[in-house]
Amino acid sequence: MLVSTADKADLSGITLVPGQRSGQPCIRGFRITVWDVLDMLASGMTEDEILADYSYFEKADFPAIYAYASQAGRERISR
Repeated sequence: MLVSTADKADLSGITLVPGQRSGQPCIRGFRITVWDVLDMLASGMTEDEILADYSYFEKADFPAIYAYASQAGRERISR
C-alpha cells in the first residue's frame, strides 16, 4: 500500500496570508510561493542552487513544498 508523504509532512512552513502574493501559498511568510520554487525546479535548478540563491531558504523547506503541491494536486483532481 502506498502511503502519501503529503499526509505526514509538516506543512507549518507553508503560509497563506491574504494580500501577500494574492493569497498564494508562500514559504515561511516570505514572498516566494510554492509555485515559484516548483517553477525553478522545473526549469532545471537544483535544490542546492535555490538554497545558494535564496539565503533564507532551508533544506527542510523542500519536503513541505513537495507535499503541499502533491496535496493541492490531489484536491484539484477530486473536485
